[in-house]
Amino acid sequence: MTDNSSNSSQDFWEPHYAKMTRPSGGRVSAVLKQFVEARPIGIALELGCARGDDAIWLAKQGWTVTGVDVAEAALSAARASAQEANVSDRTTFERHDLGMTFPTGKFDLVTAMFFHSPVDFGRVQALRRAAQSVAQGGLLLIVAHGSRAPWSWADPDTVYPTAQDELVDLALNTDDWRNVFVGPIERAAIGPKGQSAVVIDTVIAIERS
Repeated sequence: MTDNSSNSSQDFWEPHYAKMTRPSGGRVSAVLKQFVEARPIGIALELGCARGDDAIWLAKQGWTVTGVDVAEAALSAARASAQEANVSDRTTFERHDLGMTFPTGKFDLVTAMFFHSPVDFGRVQALRRAAQSVAQGGLLLIVAHGSRAPWSWADPDTVYPTAQDELVDLALNTDDWRNVFVGPIERAAIGPKGQSAVVIDTVIAIERS
């Protein structure tokens, strides 16, 4: 993984999204659809929403969604896509550097899909705050890379934590949570140049009691 420790998250991600000129694919994350499709509709928070594909899918299902990202270029694209999809009335996109600020309120669904960065931003602390923002009966869904795709920028020698390792890092009171699913899921992935590979995602899906 590239060492960008001297840069802020916005320094890295703003130009990353600014150079994306093609429209977003609009495809929902398969794991999100798997664990959320049958849940009661409510209020959702998505951390690291990028260009808004998952947030817009949720809004189309009837959810009221707040999407958060550090890059204004990503948020601008997400707002435009929400307008095109006629879900602007159910979506809000906010800029936060989640190592410093966090959205207020309680949510029936909080997601962090591939919430990684080459820049250290206090990921574990942000995920702990995410857990605190889940309302009673709500779902926390964290999906992370469990293996390296051949086209990834990650160091080939990267050792990926298991879902159980990530859950332990959250330091939650287990009496307050029910495990819906904690473990690996295989996924067929497509790279930026059309490459294909089977990768592993680590999934934490837990419900606040």
